[in-house]
Amino acid sequence: MEGFIEDLKLGIYQTFILDNNYQYFVRGIGVTLLVTAFALLIGLALGVLVGIIRSAHDQQPEKKKGIVLRVLNGICKVYLTVIRGTPTLVQLLIMWFVIWASARSTDENMIRCAILSFGINSGAYVAEIIRSGIMSIDRGQMEAGRSLGLNYTATMRHVIIPQAFKNVLPALGNELITLLKETSVVTVIGLKDLTKGAMLIQSKTYQAFVPYIAIAVIYLALVLVLSWILGKVERRLRQSDLR
Repeated sequence: MEGFIEDLKLGIYQTFILDNNYQYFVRGIGVTLLVTAFALLIGLALGVLVGIIRSAHDQQPEKKKGIVLRVLNGICKVYLTVIRGTPTLVQLLIMWFVIWASARSTDENMIRCAILSFGINSGAYVAEIIRSGIMSIDRGQMEAGRSLGLNYTATMRHVIIPQAFKNVLPALGNELITLLKETSVVTVIGLKDLTKGAMLIQSKTYQAFVPYIAIAVIYLALVLVLSWILGKVERRLRQSDLR
């Protein structure tokens, strides 16, 4: 037992104190949160757009579906099938080594590549979440908005989307947490995120236990903070519905 404690003390010293190795974790957290935040924004934008197109196609009678809506719906279905049918890691590898093949291997380029790759990936899942939220809203809400003189776009923006967003907020929160954890695969393109920081420390100190346990605890802490924030938002929205 004493030997384990001594090894643990040595591991903590080498992981955090020796050569200021803690800075790998600090920088890694920054990169992880940066990629997650901007990828989420891209995912939300894509997801809302695709979700609206898919729900509009599903809600329209067959005879009223124009050629434009059919084409857009077809493009969205291909996008969803390809993105949800292939692994996130494979998409990242294609994005960096194929699409960004001519780009220099700088941190800025790797961050942009990771944000775009994870944003496109997240958009496919957000789209289905948004679509399910829109489809859960009673059709009478759309009819009520149109009877008040609002066009389809205005009704979706002011009536349908706000209600759908409340319904799917837990699912969107789960997607955010999943996205945060999935960013750990950016190590394959060399981006120095939280996981890469632990790998670099291990390569320097030959200590694996403390660095990897440390990033597991950090990821867990980040997830707990996000869950707490999402819980506060959900309670605030429920209270607003009761007023």
